[in-house]
Amino acid sequence: MQLLQAHQHITRPEGVHVLELANDADPRELELDAVERIDLHFPSFTDGRAHSQAHLLRRRLGFTGEIRATGDVLVDQIPLLARNGFTHAVLRADQDLAAARRELARFAGHYQGDAVQPRPRFAGVSR
Repeated sequence: MQLLQAHQHITRPEGVHVLELANDADPRELELDAVERIDLHFPSFTDGRAHSQAHLLRRRLGFTGEIRATGDVLVDQIPLLARNGFTHAVLRADQDLAAARRELARFAGHYQGDAVQPRPRFAGVSR
């Protein structure tokens, strides 16, 4: 996952087809063929609907492009963002980039499956 500070975020980069999705929109109703990046917004750190949208985009809709978390993105959300399929996170202006990197590196792996690695780690183990 790439971590960005708020001032590094470019809303509409030239030559990239970006879709900004409201957190109450249903991703299943979108035409995603030409979309290269989807920006999912967190209006508040307590509003997790963008997590569900990212999971839907990755697992059910097979979206392989960039999914970017924007808005009220805090350091402690970073591991879950990565597990739900976000490729980029734009940290809120008062968040420390170094702390976010440490949080992202805290766990080398997970036993459960997620949007990125659907098979649980133990699924390949034979008895």
